[in-house]
Amino acid sequence: MRFRFGEPGELTAPSEDRLSVGDPRVVDFLSRFARRLLAPAVARRHPELGSLGYFLRPAELNRAVDRMRRGDDTYVFPRGNVFHVPPANVDTIFVYSWALSALAGNHNVVRISTRSAGAADTVLAALNETLADADPVIGRTQRMVTYGRDDELTAALSAWCDLRVIWGGDSAVEAIRRHPLRPSARDLTFPDRTSWAALSVPGWHAADANARRAAVVGFSNDAYWFDQAACSSPRTVFLVGGTPSDAAVVQNEFLMLLGDVVVQRGWVVDAAMAVEKRVNAYGLAASGTVSALAFPDNAVTSLSLTEAGAAPRRWIGAGAFPFAHIAGLAELVPAMNRQDQTFSHFGFAADEMRSFATALGGRGVDRIVPFGSALTFSAIWDGYDLPYELTRLTTLET
Repeated sequence: MRFRFGEPGELTAPSEDRLSVGDPRVVDFLSRFARRLLAPAVARRHPELGSLGYFLRPAELNRAVDRMRRGDDTYVFPRGNVFHVPPANVDTIFVYSWALSALAGNHNVVRISTRSAGAADTVLAALNETLADADPVIGRTQRMVTYGRDDELTAALSAWCDLRVIWGGDSAVEAIRRHPLRPSARDLTFPDRTSWAALSVPGWHAADANARRAAVVGFSNDAYWFDQAACSSPRTVFLVGGTPSDAAVVQNEFLMLLGDVVVQRGWVVDAAMAVEKRVNAYGLAASGTVSALAFPDNAVTSLSLTEAGAAPRRWIGAGAFPFAHIAGLAELVPAMNRQDQTFSHFGFAADEMRSFATALGGRGVDRIVPFGSALTFSAIWDGYDLPYELTRLTTLET
C-alpha cells in the first residue's frame, strides 16, 4: 500500500464516507498537494511535476467541477468505484486521471507499477505528506497500491469497480480486459497512440530568432520528457510548404537549435538507449524507409524519410526524429487514423489548422496543439471528456 489512511485490509470506504461531485474535502486536499508539487525544490528535480501542480490549482479544479455539473433537472453523481491501471513509462499520468476521478467523488484504487520511480516516488511522498493534515475520508476512499503480476488481485479489483481506466499499450489493455467486469461496469482505455509534429517552412522563415528558439524549447519539452515514449510525444516531424531545398534548410536550422537547447536543458540519452536507437534507425534505412541518417550525438538523431507515408508509428528511441517534406497539411489527412493522438505545430495560421481539423473529420488525431503543449494534460484527453466519463446522471421529471 503506497498511499492510504485507515485500517489495513479496508478496500473501500464505508457508505457513510460517500463523496460528492466537487467535494470540498477533495478540493482542499488536491489544492494543498498542488502547492507541494509547485515548490521550487520539487520543480528543480522534476520539472514535469510543475505542469501537474498547475493542473491541480484551485482555479483549474473549479473549472473541472463546473464541467461536471448540469444546470437543468439532471443530477450529477460519482460513477462509483474506479480502478486505475496506469503505465510505467509515464510515471505521473496516473495522478491526472485519479485526481479528476477523486474530484468527481469516486472511490479509487490506483495500481502503481513496480517499475515506477523518480517522479512517481516524489508524487507519492507529497501525497502522504499532504494526507497528514487532510480529512480522514481522503485516505479511506483513495488507495494507491503496488503489486506484481497477480491475476487474482486484478480480477478482484476488476469485479469491484464501476469503471476501469487502463493506460498502456494494446497488449496491456488486452491483458487487463481478460478479467471481466460486472455487467453494469465498463472500461475507459488509453491504448497505443502515435503523435506527430508539423513545422511550416514559410512560418519558420517568417519567425524571428526568439520565436524560433522558443518553438524549439517547447518541442524539446514535448519530446524529451518521458524519453519520447509518452503517447503525446512527437515522433515524425513534417516540414510543410516551400521547396525541398527550403525544407532542408529549415530542418538543418531546427536541428542545430535543438542540439543547443538539449545541451543547455541537460537532456541526456544514456548509452544503452543510444544503441537501441541506432539499431532501430539502421533497420529503417535497410528497409528503404529512410534515405539519410545523422547522429550528431547521443541525444539527437535525424532520419530523412523517403516519403511522408513511410512515417513510422512505433517508438524508435529517445531523441529520434524522422523528417518528411510535404506540400500542405491536406496530404496528411488520408494517412491519419484512430491510433493518432496529438498533432503539435509551429508557424501555421489559425485558419490553416482549422481547415486541417475539419478535413480530418474525426478519422484520427484527438488534439491539435502548439509546440510545447503536447504533454499538457487537459480534461479532454484521447477524445474523451473525462469529467463526464467519471460521473453518472440521474434525470428528474415532475
